Amino acid sequence: MKPMLLTSAVDIPEGDNWLYEVKYDGFRCLLHWDEDGPRLFSRNQKELTDYFPEIIAGCLEIEAKLKKYLPLILDGEIVYLLNPYQSDFATVQRRGKLRAKNQIEKYAKRLPTNLMVFDLLMLKGVNLLEQTLVERKKGLQTLQQQWANSRFLQVVESFEKVATIEAIVKENHSEGVVAKRKKSTYTAQRSKDWLKMKQYRYVDVIVTKYEKSNGYFQGSVYKGKTLIDVVHFTHGMSDQDKDMLAQLFEKNGELIQREVWVLPPSICAKIGCIHFDGEYLREPMFHSFVVDKDIESCTWQALKVQVAPFPEQVEITSVDKPIWPRIDYQKSDYLHYLQAIAPYMLPFLKDRLLTTIRYPHGAGGEAFYQKNCPDYAPAFIKTYREEDVNYMVCNDSQTLIWLGNQLALEFHLPFQKKKHHHPMEIVFDLDPPDRNHFSLAIKAALEIKQIVDQFRLQSFVKTSGNKGLQIYLPLPDETFTYKETRMFCEFVSTYIVEQYDELFTLERLKKNRNGRLYIDYLQHDQGKTMIAPYSARGHERGLVATPLYWEEVNDKLTPEFFTLSQVLERVRYEGDPFRAFRDDLEEQKQNFQKVIEQLGSLLKRS
Repeated sequence: MKPMLLTSAVDIPEGDNWLYEVKYDGFRCLLHWDEDGPRLFSRNQKELTDYFPEIIAGCLEIEAKLKKYLPLILDGEIVYLLNPYQSDFATVQRRGKLRAKNQIEKYAKRLPTNLMVFDLLMLKGVNLLEQTLVERKKGLQTLQQQWANSRFLQVVESFEKVATIEAIVKENHSEGVVAKRKKSTYTAQRSKDWLKMKQYRYVDVIVTKYEKSNGYFQGSVYKGKTLIDVVHFTHGMSDQDKDMLAQLFEKNGELIQREVWVLPPSICAKIGCIHFDGEYLREPMFHSFVVDKDIESCTWQALKVQVAPFPEQVEITSVDKPIWPRIDYQKSDYLHYLQAIAPYMLPFLKDRLLTTIRYPHGAGGEAFYQKNCPDYAPAFIKTYREEDVNYMVCNDSQTLIWLGNQLALEFHLPFQKKKHHHPMEIVFDLDPPDRNHFSLAIKAALEIKQIVDQFRLQSFVKTSGNKGLQIYLPLPDETFTYKETRMFCEFVSTYIVEQYDELFTLERLKKNRNGRLYIDYLQHDQGKTMIAPYSARGHERGLVATPLYWEEVNDKLTPEFFTLSQVLERVRYEGDPFRAFRDDLEEQKQNFQKVIEQLGSLLKRS
């Protein structure tokens, strides 16, 4: 079966005859599921089953619930979600190019995709193509109830109002909007009953090169004093514009090789695109020449703002202010870091009472703690009062960006949510005497992991963003008390120190540690805080408190790997080691309960 294809349009059609969906940037896919199992097929009928095993595994998890509905066919998009309405195409593309089985399995865990389902084409072996879209959607909603909690199959939301879908697409940097006629049947061809309107972002570039052999022009921007190539374009240009620009290059440009001319920076063009992958604009389309543009303003920083604008509600100031001069990191770089890392950082900030450390003059300078929400905070900043403090709560990107604009460089979190009294995680803070003794943190982390593994407890590890490591054990909400977690932390820490008293210590006073690593389990307590995953630190090196994979904790590990810019590349290519932090906590609950009971019995006997 071939999928129904969309027709491109400029304007979103309005009226009661239409339904609207977010357009996701991924691989179009049909899921065929019969008694032989689920299989994935591309729009060109290429089988994708082996390339996305996590989706197949997700299907098999709910197979018993769906057995009575087989055979069935679902239409959807394979995506890598950055938020509920935005997919990163580059990640899906990289996943689709993997061929080695071990690499496919590795990245199915590190960069897992989803199947976003938007249509039901067959149910119980009955072909539904002649049903209207609304009828098929009703069937899909019924089917969705059988997999409501699936991590790998989700149903695309439908909306009735143009204003609603436009707001969602704009706020979440989605690829665009899909409009579907409610009474349309499903036809395996391109149809005007299904329309796509892409959300183009417009970027100003300097036109620097012309290649006559293919008719393409090159657009560049300044990164510092260097021109960086970011786009090759010709689509969208009229024949008159092409001819005029080509003649300008051939007449005034320098011929650098056969039929290739370059011009010094002098001409600006506005280019539409749907995304910037860090190297090139995706799906570029010429819009216009920009005659009154200052050439020097076509910069890498400006490009990033144009492609991924900051939330409109946030007033951004002093974007060129140096924040980490040692690594040439300005305020705009930091705000883009927060915007890009938000999908990975916000789950840990959500509903927690925030303590920030602000550096008004940049990293390494004067700093102060801030708990109380300032009087000048905008209305969208959520707060929660506990005792005498009106804490800020950071549940969304706009709050995160606003705090970043206030030069909050460090985000520190308590171990429980607001209104809660029990910890959501245990954290061991491993603090070596200095950076030159980071190997002690590696040794301590591996020793602690060995113990928690014996207890069959799941653990995660991250750098502190300074000179140490921190080990996390997730816990179910409102289940274990601080008294119980303290008993566990003290037992593990004391045991490790007794085994290696020449390397590790429980001594709080630095002057009495004698060059040993301090295992700080006392920090895990109500009212105490810990640096948030993916938070920057306020020292001059621009390091980040970075989640790690356990296999990375070895003699080659150093905190210097994890600067702000490196962490963004790391997440993009290697995924988030804390992605599954709060998944499947029932087994963790049962195993930790056994440990607490065993430790309680030991303490009674002693």
